Amino acid sequence: MFTRSDFWIGLAIGAVAGVFGYRFMQEREQQMMALQQGQPGGQVPLEELERQKEELEDLIAAQKAQEN
Repeated sequence: MFTRSDFWIGLAIGAVAGVFGYRFMQEREQQMMALQQGQPGGQVPLEELERQKEELEDLIAAQKAQEN
């Protein structure tokens, strides 16, 4: 079982996905803490909104490329 290359490839992919997922969640948690602590009235800083916009545009472009 452990000598199959499929197992090791799956293990490596799972580990990489786990690392990226963990980093993503940590980043989101820090953003939420910053929003709760520092911003009066629940306003989001312009830099954060621009970063989120760029991230969404990248996701949209990737999905459109995948459909074509």
